[in-house]
Amino acid sequence: MNKHTYISQATDWAKAHGFTHIKANTDGFEKPITYGRQQDGESFVPDATGRQFGQKSYFEVVLKTDDTNRLRSKLKLLGRLAAIQGGQLYLMVPKGHLPFAKAIASDCCVSAEMVNLR
Repeated sequence: MNKHTYISQATDWAKAHGFTHIKANTDGFEKPITYGRQQDGESFVPDATGRQFGQKSYFEVVLKTDDTNRLRSKLKLLGRLAAIQGGQLYLMVPKGHLPFAKAIASDCCVSAEMVNLR
């Protein structure tokens, strides 16, 4: 399965848990805001965002990857944005990727809720 399939599952989970104004980086949804880094011009797009009780939360599908530095940077950014906006960072983790997701989250000291996808 590709990441877009998992993003669709993440948006379904968000809807089922009462999130509104859902934006996702996949077909059929409005694209979330892109965040850029001035030092090197790198940009990050959250996989999905949603609002609950007026607070914005971020949803990121975490798959095993060799580019862990980019993933760490993205998770740190999304974790800070969620904290600033009173929301939460949700790491949407497909089966078989949970140990990797836990290691990355603890390595970059990100406070996030892990959600298992099937």
